[in-house]
Amino acid sequence: MKYLISFPAPAMTVPAGELPEVSEAAHNVIREAKAAGVYVFGGGLNEDVAPLMVAADGTVEGGTYPQTSELSGGFCVLDLPSREVAIAWAAKLAQACRCPQELREFQFDPES
Repeated sequence: MKYLISFPAPAMTVPAGELPEVSEAAHNVIREAKAAGVYVFGGGLNEDVAPLMVAADGTVEGGTYPQTSELSGGFCVLDLPSREVAIAWAAKLAQACRCPQELREFQFDPES
């Protein structure tokens, strides 16, 4: 199963001087996930680029769904054998990032 592990930017309240240490700790967890063969992809949302809404007819408007207007922060997707293992990886990321992580399971799709 694939799991999304994420956090919103406001959840990370780390003093600016400690950001390099937090970044390195988070990168170490991602390196560990890659070495274990469970890493799918991840990153941080670029908050300097405004979101767009693209309609079925190709019409483009600035903005987003009201529910996601605060979407920010970082995430990763891991391919893991169980929810228990996903919780363990989320805990590693929570420790590295110094903030709680949200864990969500993707629905199985045989074509993905």
